[in-house]
Amino acid sequence: MAKDDDKSEKSEKSGKSGKWFDRMVVVVFENTNFTEAIAEPYFKELTLRPNGVLLSDFHGVEHPSEPNYVAEISGSTFGIKDDANYNIDAKTIVDLFEAKGISWKGYMENYPGNCNLISATGDSPVTGRKNRLYARKHNPFFSFTTVTKNATRCAKVVNADEFDEDLKNDNLPQFVYYVPNQDNDGHDTNVTFAANWYKGWLEPKLKNKAFTKKTLIFTVFDEDESTPINHIYASILGDPVQKGNNNHNDTTFYNQYSVLRTAEDNWNLGNLGRNDTKVAAFTKFLKGNDGEKGDDEQ
Repeated sequence: MAKDDDKSEKSEKSGKSGKWFDRMVVVVFENTNFTEAIAEPYFKELTLRPNGVLLSDFHGVEHPSEPNYVAEISGSTFGIKDDANYNIDAKTIVDLFEAKGISWKGYMENYPGNCNLISATGDSPVTGRKNRLYARKHNPFFSFTTVTKNATRCAKVVNADEFDEDLKNDNLPQFVYYVPNQDNDGHDTNVTFAANWYKGWLEPKLKNKAFTKKTLIFTVFDEDESTPINHIYASILGDPVQKGNNNHNDTTFYNQYSVLRTAEDNWNLGNLGRNDTKVAAFTKFLKGNDGEKGDDEQ
């Protein structure tokens, strides 16, 4: 069962410490080949910072977009091979979080709120396209009835405007799943537009200790354009990352299931018994593996 509101709020402010990090922020972009994304200066620059690492052998698990989002929080695509609306009765990362008292939220740009299951909404000021900005296919929580039919859980999927309020009030959850709209994620624009948006969104937050303290920022694209290899950009950034980190390049094979596995291993959540048990967590170059401590522990 979901935690009541008072306990949930307390958890978002404190919560259970993780093995490598206390907060994980996942930001998902769209439909870009690895070579194109890594050639974009801002995405490249994030991997070259002292606390940044490129996950250079990261792969999507399917085409088109939706199954990759679903995979990140459930350890399976459940056979999804399109972007339709699905109502899957299955456990997800949410069940694991609640069992261990780990707070979470899904922040969706242009989402209308109130557990609205609309397929898409929001007119783009950039492209002029109608009903495009928010897309349910990019909101994996709403592919599961274990979320949509549970009012407490459903209320944890919010319009992304709440992110700044939660940060201001020192009430960010421990697991942040942030989905930009289809302009900002590059879906209806391009990777340069997405990178410029991300720089404007992320850089001010990196100056805020309430955001960065023991926070691992994971940036990923959902899939490449269409190839079977599905090689995509992914990186980690933040205080938990070792500064002596193999020339900023982790060559381990990872895929979308590794998102779930990383959270599982960090908070000792157990697993969902799906593909999350068959992949590596991207923790190789995190502090603690080499005896290095986080900045607030030194």
